[in-house]
Amino acid sequence: MSPLHVTRTLPEDATEAALRADVRDGLTATPKTLPPKWFYDARGSDLFEQITELPEYYPTRAEREILAGRAGEIAAASGARTLVELGSGSSEKTRYLLDALTDLDTYVPVDVSESALTQAGQALIDERPGLSVHALIADFTARLTLPATPGPRLLAFLGGTIGNLLPAERAVFLSSVRALLTPGDSLLLGTDLVKDETVLVRAYDDAAGVTAEFNKNVLTVVNRELGADFDPGAFDHVALWDAENEWIEMRLRSRAAQTVKVPALDLAVHFTAGEDLRTEVSAKFRKQGVGTELAAAGLELTHWWTDREGRFALSLSSVR
Repeated sequence: MSPLHVTRTLPEDATEAALRADVRDGLTATPKTLPPKWFYDARGSDLFEQITELPEYYPTRAEREILAGRAGEIAAASGARTLVELGSGSSEKTRYLLDALTDLDTYVPVDVSESALTQAGQALIDERPGLSVHALIADFTARLTLPATPGPRLLAFLGGTIGNLLPAERAVFLSSVRALLTPGDSLLLGTDLVKDETVLVRAYDDAAGVTAEFNKNVLTVVNRELGADFDPGAFDHVALWDAENEWIEMRLRSRAAQTVKVPALDLAVHFTAGEDLRTEVSAKFRKQGVGTELAAAGLELTHWWTDREGRFALSLSSVR
Protein backbone atom coordinates (compact mmCIF):
# COMPACT_ATOMS: atom_id res chain seq x y z
CA MET A 1 0.00 0.00 0.00
CA SER A 2 1.34 3.43 -0.93
CA PRO A 3 1.96 5.70 2.07
CA LEU A 4 0.38 9.09 2.51
CA HIS A 5 3.00 11.83 2.34
CA VAL A 6 2.13 15.21 3.88
CA THR A 7 4.33 18.26 3.36
CA ARG A 8 3.70 21.49 5.25
CA THR A 9 4.73 24.64 3.39
CA LEU A 10 2.43 26.83 5.45
CA PRO A 11 3.89 27.93 8.82
CA GLU A 12 1.98 26.74 11.90
CA ASP A 13 0.99 30.30 12.82
CA ALA A 14 0.20 31.40 9.25
CA THR A 15 -3.57 31.09 9.61
CA GLU A 16 -3.72 33.25 12.72
CA ALA A 17 -1.42 35.86 11.19
CA ALA A 18 -3.45 35.95 7.97
CA LEU A 19 -6.73 36.33 9.88
CA ARG A 20 -5.34 39.22 11.92
CA ALA A 21 -4.08 40.97 8.80
CA ASP A 22 -7.28 40.41 6.83
CA VAL A 23 -9.53 41.60 9.65
CA ARG A 24 -7.44 44.69 10.37
CA ASP A 25 -7.12 45.62 6.70
CA GLY A 26 -10.73 44.81 5.82
CA LEU A 27 -12.48 46.48 8.74
CA THR A 28 -10.46 49.69 8.38
CA ALA A 29 -11.03 49.89 4.61
CA THR A 30 -13.74 51.83 2.81
CA PRO A 31 -15.98 50.02 2.08
CA LYS A 32 -15.42 47.41 4.77
CA THR A 33 -14.63 43.87 3.65
CA LEU A 34 -13.73 40.42 4.95
CA PRO A 35 -12.38 37.64 2.69
CA PRO A 36 -14.67 34.64 2.13
CA LYS A 37 -12.01 32.11 3.17
CA TRP A 38 -12.86 32.89 6.82
CA PHE A 39 -16.35 31.38 6.43
CA TYR A 40 -14.82 27.93 6.59
CA ASP A 41 -14.27 26.85 10.15
CA ALA A 42 -15.88 23.50 11.09
CA ARG A 43 -19.34 25.08 11.41
CA GLY A 44 -18.95 27.05 8.19
CA SER A 45 -17.82 23.98 6.28
CA ASP A 46 -20.86 22.07 7.54
CA LEU A 47 -23.15 24.92 6.50
CA PHE A 48 -21.60 25.03 3.05
CA GLU A 49 -22.20 21.30 2.63
CA GLN A 50 -25.85 22.01 3.45
CA ILE A 51 -25.88 24.81 0.87
CA THR A 52 -24.68 22.46 -1.87
CA GLU A 53 -27.80 20.33 -1.28
CA LEU A 54 -30.26 23.22 -1.49
CA PRO A 55 -32.57 23.34 -4.53
CA GLU A 56 -31.50 26.94 -5.28
CA TYR A 57 -27.77 26.20 -5.29
CA TYR A 58 -27.00 24.68 -8.69
CA PRO A 59 -23.15 25.02 -9.10
CA THR A 60 -22.14 21.85 -7.23
CA ARG A 61 -24.71 19.69 -9.02
CA ALA A 62 -23.89 21.22 -12.40
CA GLU A 63 -20.14 20.68 -12.01
CA ARG A 64 -20.68 17.13 -10.78
CA GLU A 65 -22.81 16.45 -13.86
CA ILE A 66 -19.97 17.56 -16.13
CA LEU A 67 -17.38 15.49 -14.24
CA ALA A 68 -19.60 12.40 -14.28
CA GLY A 69 -20.22 12.70 -18.01
CA ARG A 70 -16.92 14.06 -19.27
CA ALA A 71 -14.20 12.71 -16.99
CA GLY A 72 -13.16 10.23 -19.66
CA GLU A 73 -12.70 13.01 -22.22
CA ILE A 74 -10.77 15.10 -19.70
CA ALA A 75 -8.51 12.15 -18.95
CA ALA A 76 -7.91 11.41 -22.63
CA ALA A 77 -7.15 15.04 -23.44
CA SER A 78 -4.75 15.53 -20.53
CA GLY A 79 -3.06 12.11 -20.45
CA ALA A 80 -2.12 12.97 -16.89
CA ARG A 81 0.02 10.79 -14.65
CA THR A 82 -0.14 13.34 -11.83
CA LEU A 83 -3.29 15.13 -10.68
CA VAL A 84 -2.77 18.30 -8.62
CA GLU A 85 -5.88 19.77 -6.99
CA LEU A 86 -5.93 23.24 -5.46
CA GLY A 87 -8.32 23.69 -2.53
CA SER A 88 -8.98 19.96 -2.49
CA GLY A 89 -11.03 19.79 0.73
CA SER A 90 -12.72 16.38 0.96
CA SER A 91 -11.60 15.41 -2.59
CA GLU A 92 -15.16 14.18 -3.15
CA LYS A 93 -15.65 15.37 -6.74
CA THR A 94 -12.06 14.41 -7.55
CA ARG A 95 -13.01 10.74 -7.56
CA TYR A 96 -14.53 11.11 -11.03
CA LEU A 97 -11.12 12.17 -12.34
CA LEU A 98 -9.23 9.56 -10.36
CA ASP A 99 -11.45 6.83 -11.80
CA ALA A 100 -10.99 8.11 -15.36
CA LEU A 101 -7.23 8.76 -15.26
CA THR A 102 -6.16 5.16 -15.87
CA ASP A 103 -2.44 6.01 -16.08
CA LEU A 104 -2.47 8.11 -12.91
CA ASP A 105 0.51 7.62 -10.60
CA THR A 106 0.25 10.45 -8.07
CA TYR A 107 -2.42 12.69 -6.57
CA VAL A 108 -1.29 15.99 -5.00
CA PRO A 109 -4.10 17.62 -2.98
CA VAL A 110 -3.36 21.18 -1.82
CA ASP A 111 -5.30 22.72 1.07
CA VAL A 112 -4.77 24.82 4.21
CA SER A 113 -6.48 22.21 6.38
CA GLU A 114 -4.19 19.40 7.54
CA SER A 115 -7.11 17.41 8.93
CA ALA A 116 -9.02 17.55 5.64
CA LEU A 117 -5.93 16.49 3.71
CA THR A 118 -5.05 13.55 5.93
CA GLN A 119 -8.62 12.29 6.19
CA ALA A 120 -9.29 12.49 2.45
CA GLY A 121 -5.82 11.27 1.50
CA GLN A 122 -5.97 8.19 3.68
CA ALA A 123 -9.46 7.34 2.41
CA LEU A 124 -8.22 7.52 -1.19
CA ILE A 125 -5.22 5.30 -0.45
CA ASP A 126 -7.51 2.76 1.21
CA GLU A 127 -9.71 2.76 -1.89
CA ARG A 128 -6.82 2.81 -4.38
CA PRO A 129 -3.79 0.95 -2.98
CA GLY A 130 -1.68 1.71 -6.06
CA LEU A 131 -2.16 5.47 -5.84
CA SER A 132 0.57 7.67 -4.36
CA VAL A 133 -0.84 10.66 -2.44
CA HIS A 134 1.46 13.58 -1.63
CA ALA A 135 -0.58 16.20 0.22
CA LEU A 136 0.55 19.82 0.56
CA ILE A 137 -0.53 21.99 3.47
CA ALA A 138 -0.35 25.28 1.62
CA ASP A 139 -2.24 28.39 0.59
CA PHE A 140 -2.85 28.08 -3.15
CA THR A 141 -3.05 31.85 -3.51
CA ALA A 142 0.59 32.09 -2.41
CA ARG A 143 3.68 30.85 -4.18
CA LEU A 144 3.62 27.06 -4.49
CA THR A 145 6.36 24.53 -4.99
CA LEU A 146 5.05 21.20 -6.22
CA PRO A 147 6.77 17.89 -5.42
CA ALA A 148 8.64 16.07 -8.17
CA THR A 149 6.05 13.80 -9.77
CA PRO A 150 5.61 12.06 -13.14
CA GLY A 151 4.29 14.12 -16.03
CA PRO A 152 2.18 15.12 -17.70
CA ARG A 153 0.37 16.84 -14.86
CA LEU A 154 -3.25 17.96 -14.68
CA LEU A 155 -3.80 20.85 -12.28
CA ALA A 156 -7.46 21.10 -11.23
CA PHE A 157 -9.12 24.14 -9.67
CA LEU A 158 -12.77 23.22 -9.30
CA GLY A 159 -15.94 24.59 -7.74
CA GLY A 160 -15.88 28.01 -9.38
CA THR A 161 -13.63 29.23 -6.56
CA ILE A 162 -11.69 31.39 -9.01
CA GLY A 163 -14.75 33.64 -9.03
CA ASN A 164 -13.95 34.69 -5.45
CA LEU A 165 -10.90 36.52 -6.76
CA LEU A 166 -11.10 40.04 -8.16
CA PRO A 167 -9.90 40.46 -11.78
CA ALA A 168 -6.40 41.65 -10.82
CA GLU A 169 -6.12 38.80 -8.31
CA ARG A 170 -7.23 36.31 -10.95
CA ALA A 171 -4.52 37.54 -13.30
CA VAL A 172 -1.85 37.02 -10.64
CA PHE A 173 -3.26 33.63 -9.71
CA LEU A 174 -3.43 32.33 -13.29
CA SER A 175 0.11 33.53 -13.95
CA SER A 176 1.29 31.66 -10.85
CA VAL A 177 -0.50 28.53 -12.07
CA ARG A 178 1.15 28.89 -15.47
CA ALA A 179 4.53 29.04 -13.72
CA LEU A 180 3.86 25.62 -12.19
CA LEU A 181 3.16 24.00 -15.55
CA THR A 182 5.53 22.70 -18.20
CA PRO A 183 4.78 21.75 -21.83
CA GLY A 184 2.35 18.84 -21.87
CA ASP A 185 0.67 19.86 -18.58
CA SER A 186 -2.92 21.11 -18.40
CA LEU A 187 -5.21 23.25 -16.24
CA LEU A 188 -8.78 22.11 -15.53
CA LEU A 189 -10.75 25.14 -14.38
CA GLY A 190 -14.29 25.33 -13.01
CA THR A 191 -16.22 28.51 -13.75
CA ASP A 192 -19.81 29.46 -12.96
CA LEU A 193 -21.47 31.11 -15.96
CA VAL A 194 -23.46 34.33 -16.39
CA LYS A 195 -27.20 33.64 -16.29
CA ASP A 196 -30.52 35.13 -15.25
CA GLU A 197 -30.17 37.47 -12.26
CA THR A 198 -33.05 35.82 -10.40
CA VAL A 199 -31.39 32.39 -10.57
CA LEU A 200 -28.09 33.82 -9.38
CA VAL A 201 -29.50 35.78 -6.44
CA ARG A 202 -31.59 32.81 -5.26
CA ALA A 203 -28.44 30.66 -5.23
CA TYR A 204 -26.90 33.04 -2.69
CA ASP A 205 -30.05 33.91 -0.73
CA ASP A 206 -31.97 30.67 -0.26
CA ALA A 207 -35.45 30.48 1.22
CA ALA A 208 -34.31 28.35 4.18
CA GLY A 209 -31.78 30.96 5.29
CA VAL A 210 -28.81 28.58 5.27
CA THR A 211 -26.66 30.96 3.20
CA ALA A 212 -27.54 33.82 5.57
CA GLU A 213 -26.30 31.73 8.51
CA PHE A 214 -23.18 30.80 6.53
CA ASN A 215 -22.50 34.46 5.75
CA LYS A 216 -22.88 35.51 9.39
CA ASN A 217 -20.57 32.70 10.49
CA VAL A 218 -17.60 34.86 9.51
CA LEU A 219 -18.54 37.15 12.41
CA THR A 220 -18.57 34.18 14.77
CA VAL A 221 -15.09 33.22 13.57
CA VAL A 222 -13.76 36.73 14.25
CA ASN A 223 -15.43 36.74 17.67
CA ARG A 224 -13.90 33.41 18.65
CA GLU A 225 -10.41 33.93 17.25
CA LEU A 226 -9.89 37.63 17.99
CA GLY A 227 -12.21 38.25 20.93
CA ALA A 228 -14.52 40.54 18.92
CA ASP A 229 -18.05 41.33 20.08
CA PHE A 230 -19.96 41.17 16.80
CA ASP A 231 -23.66 40.44 17.28
CA PRO A 232 -24.60 38.42 14.17
CA GLY A 233 -28.24 39.27 14.82
CA ALA A 234 -27.42 42.96 14.33
CA PHE A 235 -26.61 42.33 10.66
CA ASP A 236 -28.79 41.27 7.71
CA HIS A 237 -27.61 38.94 4.96
CA VAL A 238 -27.67 40.60 1.52
CA ALA A 239 -26.97 39.09 -1.91
CA LEU A 240 -26.77 41.47 -4.88
CA TRP A 241 -26.06 41.04 -8.59
CA ASP A 242 -23.57 43.56 -9.99
CA ALA A 243 -24.44 43.58 -13.69
CA GLU A 244 -21.49 45.78 -14.68
CA ASN A 245 -18.87 43.50 -13.14
CA GLU A 246 -20.95 40.35 -13.63
CA TRP A 247 -20.56 39.09 -10.12
CA ILE A 248 -22.65 38.35 -7.04
CA GLU A 249 -21.75 40.23 -3.88
CA MET A 250 -22.58 38.85 -0.47
CA ARG A 251 -22.76 41.47 2.23
CA LEU A 252 -23.68 41.87 5.88
CA ARG A 253 -25.75 45.04 6.42
CA SER A 254 -25.70 46.74 9.80
CA ARG A 255 -29.26 47.07 11.11
CA ALA A 256 -28.36 50.08 13.28
CA ALA A 257 -25.47 52.35 14.15
CA GLN A 258 -23.07 50.31 16.26
CA THR A 259 -19.47 49.94 17.36
CA VAL A 260 -17.73 46.58 17.33
CA LYS A 261 -14.60 46.01 19.40
CA VAL A 262 -11.82 43.64 18.32
CA PRO A 263 -9.56 43.43 21.42
CA ALA A 264 -6.87 41.27 19.83
CA LEU A 265 -6.24 44.05 17.32
CA ASP A 266 -6.94 46.95 19.74
CA LEU A 267 -9.55 48.00 17.20
CA ALA A 268 -12.96 49.67 17.47
CA VAL A 269 -15.01 49.52 14.27
CA HIS A 270 -17.91 51.92 13.74
CA PHE A 271 -20.85 50.96 11.52
CA THR A 272 -23.60 53.35 10.46
CA ALA A 273 -27.16 52.13 10.08
CA GLY A 274 -27.45 50.39 6.70
CA GLU A 275 -23.69 50.18 6.17
CA ASP A 276 -22.51 47.09 4.30
CA LEU A 277 -19.60 44.77 5.08
CA ARG A 278 -18.71 42.85 1.90
CA THR A 279 -17.87 39.23 2.61
CA GLU A 280 -17.72 37.66 -0.85
CA VAL A 281 -17.50 38.39 -4.54
CA SER A 282 -18.49 35.50 -6.79
CA ALA A 283 -17.75 36.34 -10.41
CA LYS A 284 -19.65 34.67 -13.24
CA PHE A 285 -18.01 34.06 -16.59
CA ARG A 286 -18.48 33.77 -20.33
CA LYS A 287 -16.42 31.47 -22.54
CA GLN A 288 -14.74 34.33 -24.40
CA GLY A 289 -13.73 36.02 -21.15
CA VAL A 290 -12.29 32.82 -19.72
CA GLY A 291 -10.25 32.31 -22.88
CA THR A 292 -8.98 35.88 -22.76
CA GLU A 293 -7.88 35.60 -19.12
CA LEU A 294 -6.17 32.27 -19.75
CA ALA A 295 -4.37 33.66 -22.81
CA ALA A 296 -3.10 36.64 -20.81
CA ALA A 297 -1.49 34.16 -18.42
CA GLY A 298 0.13 32.17 -21.22
CA LEU A 299 -2.44 29.37 -21.40
CA GLU A 300 -4.50 28.24 -24.39
CA LEU A 301 -8.11 27.16 -23.98
CA THR A 302 -8.45 23.82 -25.77
CA HIS A 303 -11.65 22.21 -24.42
CA TRP A 304 -14.91 23.56 -22.99
CA TRP A 305 -17.63 21.48 -21.35
CA THR A 306 -20.91 22.62 -19.76
CA ASP A 307 -23.79 20.89 -18.02
CA ARG A 308 -26.98 20.30 -20.00
CA GLU A 309 -28.49 23.62 -18.95
CA GLY A 310 -25.32 25.64 -19.64
CA ARG A 311 -25.04 26.87 -16.07
CA PHE A 312 -21.45 25.87 -15.30
CA ALA A 313 -18.32 25.12 -17.31
CA LEU A 314 -15.15 23.11 -17.01
CA SER A 315 -12.37 24.21 -19.32
CA LEU A 316 -9.09 22.56 -20.17
CA SER A 317 -6.14 24.70 -21.17
CA SER A 318 -2.53 23.98 -21.98
CA VAL A 319 0.75 25.84 -21.93
CA ARG A 320 1.02 28.14 -24.98
